[in-house]
Amino acid sequence: MILEGRPTRSIRRTEDGKGVVILDQRKLPWEVRWVELRDVDAAAVAIREMWTRGAPMIGATAAYGYAMALAADPGDANLQAAYETLFETRPTAINLRWALDAVRAAVAGLPERERAAAAFRRADEICDEDAELCRAIGEHGLALFRELHARNPDRPLNILTHCNAGWLATVDYGTATAPIYLAHDAGIPVHVWVDETRPRNQGALLTAFELRNHGVPHTVIADNAGGLLMMKGQVDAVVVGTDRVTRNGDVCNKIGTYLKALAAHDNDVPFYVALPYTTFDPNTESGADIPIEERSAEELTRLSGPGASGEIGTVRVTDSPAANPAFDVTPARLVTGYITERGVLDRI
Repeated sequence: MILEGRPTRSIRRTEDGKGVVILDQRKLPWEVRWVELRDVDAAAVAIREMWTRGAPMIGATAAYGYAMALAADPGDANLQAAYETLFETRPTAINLRWALDAVRAAVAGLPERERAAAAFRRADEICDEDAELCRAIGEHGLALFRELHARNPDRPLNILTHCNAGWLATVDYGTATAPIYLAHDAGIPVHVWVDETRPRNQGALLTAFELRNHGVPHTVIADNAGGLLMMKGQVDAVVVGTDRVTRNGDVCNKIGTYLKALAAHDNDVPFYVALPYTTFDPNTESGADIPIEERSAEELTRLSGPGASGEIGTVRVTDSPAANPAFDVTPARLVTGYITERGVLDRI
């Protein structure tokens, strides 16, 4: 996608091929800072501390982290130890486990001297595949958007999204944003209502940053404004990404997604979930079985950003105790359809 006027991806190999470069998303949108990851510990920190985020992007980073671990020590003991180190960083996103399993399967039967190269090749393939999957999601979503816009051709197509499911959260295009980018590039007048997405503000900081760089019209709104906009007929569809979809079609995504689905259902607004097959978890029966990550209360009680002087600072918003569940579950009955690389499905 477009960053500072140039096509780019969210992750790439270093020039020497021995590490990877990612955007430090904690700095966005105030500073565009690329950082190098050179070993498995750095990859684990980047995932755990949310330098990088989004289920597909977590998987890609973990895959390269695994390859870097095997470059340092390709033995069987480290094959298992590195897997466990990376697996424990984020418990909810299923792409993490999928990517680690894919790399481990690619190297398990090889002589130790061949493992690192094979792991890097598999990680490269995972990234290329993710970009193609997201492109396909975008194409199928574009057909849906054309249909939605044809119902009201005299005004922009208004899409509401939640959190960041864009190219920053994947390798390229994004999941929920892929149809938006393709629609915009195809000349369909599309406008995006961007939920701020408390407590980490991924919508206001990341999704808006992406859309602005690509030239897509958008407006940042408070998380709880979406229901009113739907009631007033100012939302044509809600499109979100997901960290995991279970066998019965339940959707685990950033906290607040469930409330958007309820509001959409009450106002007859279609609610779509965009995902590649790597985010589908057939081994988990329903959302009730998904571990919900509880993150630090400080994410909720403090806010960071530039002050009047332009310097980045942190302020408190409360001194009271706070709880910070990072995800919620939207039941399959509230999902209009799943936008996948295979098409728009009414059930998964």
